[in-house]
Formats: sequence, C-alpha cells, structure tokens
Amino acid sequence: MSRDTSPALVRALARPWLGGTVGIVLLLLIWTLFSTVLPSSSIIPTPWVTADSVFRDFGSFYLPNLRSTLERAGWGYLWGNLAGLLVASIVLIIPKLEEVVTQLGVVSQCLPITAVGPIIILIFGGRTAAIFLAALLVFFTTMIGAILGMRSASRTALDLVSAYGGSRFTQIRKVQLIAAIPAVITALKIAVPGALLGAVVGEYLGGIDSGIGVALNAAQRAATPDRVWGMSILAGLIALLGYALVGLIGRYVTPWVRREGGN
Repeated sequence: MSRDTSPALVRALARPWLGGTVGIVLLLLIWTLFSTVLPSSSIIPTPWVTADSVFRDFGSFYLPNLRSTLERAGWGYLWGNLAGLLVASIVLIIPKLEEVVTQLGVVSQCLPITAVGPIIILIFGGRTAAIFLAALLVFFTTMIGAILGMRSASRTALDLVSAYGGSRFTQIRKVQLIAAIPAVITALKIAVPGALLGAVVGEYLGGIDSGIGVALNAAQRAATPDRVWGMSILAGLIALLGYALVGLIGRYVTPWVRREGGN
C-alpha cells in the first residue's frame, strides 16, 4: 500500500498550486516555531503579529514606501530590459561582437552592487541611483537570455530561408527573433526580482526619503521587528507576483511552447 501511495503523493505535490500551498504551510509552521520557542523569538514576531502590523499600518507606513520602490524598480526594469534587448539585437546583426559584449556583461554582473552604489549616488543622486542599480541587475539577465534565445534558432530553418532566397534580415525576422521569444520571456521573469532588489539596495544607500529600503532602515533603528518582517514579506510577495504575471503573459505570447510541452 505504501508503494502505491508514495508515487501518488509525489504526483500530487508536483502540481504547482498544491506544492506551493504545502510549502507555504510548512514555512508558516517553521516561522511560528522560531517565533515562539527559540531564544531568538524576541526579534522574530509571530505571523499573526506581523499580519496585524501590515493591516494596521498599511496606509500610513507600508503603502507609501512600497509605491516609491515600485516606481523606481519599474523604471529600472524598463530601462534595463531595453538596454539588454538593444545590445542583444546588435550582437545578432554583428555576431563578432558577441564575445566582447558577453564579457562586458559578466563584468557588470560581477561588480558588487554595494560597492558600485555609493559611486552611482555621488554621480546621479539618490533616486536616479536606485533606478540605475535596478536597471543594472536587469540588464545582464535580459541580454544573455536574448542572445541565447537567438542562438537557439534551428539551423535547418535558417538554411531553408536562405535556400528560398531570403536575406539575412529575413532570417532574423522570421526565424531567430521568434526562436528567442521563450528565452526572453524567461529572462524577463527573472529580471523582476532583480529590479526590485536593485531599487531597495539603492534606497538603503541613502539619498532617498521613502521606499522599502528606507522603511527597513527606519524600522530597524526603531526596533520594530514586526515592521521589518512585514515589509520584507510584502517585498517578496510583490517580486513573486511580478514573476508570475510575466510568466502568465508569456504563456499567451508563446502558445507553441505549451503545445510542445504537452507533446
């Protein structure tokens, strides 16, 4: 009986909604355990205390700071993605630039954001620096995703276009750009948390009067762990929601991927 039950349980947990629900319940149980039993419980509020803080102070504390960060992260997401797609398009037209561009992208990704941030703040100021850091964390992900997607185009399809007299531009337009869409969608999903993280780090570094980073700093100084936990959890939920939203849009933009997966 156990042999029959175990595969069925694995298949059930493999369903995204069920597996996610089980994971959330387990996290809440672990959180409750840490906040009520362990010696460090004084700095870990219980889930219900955190929820009460969110509902009680949402309009006065959480919402204004979330709105400010989302605005900066949104602009960073937009500019970072545009820059990444533009560079990938240049590489597509001039393939010899791929190695140089990739190396520059790796260098930009390896730079510690906390080390680059103060320099960016000195140059641009607080708000622009937060947008720049958000764009920086988005740029590499989108650029690499787009380049890899364009390179995944079928050699047979490219040769077929060429055999029928199609130009290089026709190959790009009818084969490579379409082949790149699934990889670009994946990169855009991963870029959502990156944009939010970049904006929050920029706010942490100073020069801004509102935002998630500012709110977390203020809550830490005021020794209000319920606000620290509440703001952190809301930021994580927003990143998760953005990731899921881009993924949902991608499912409808690339219906052929679902058909191939079903086969």
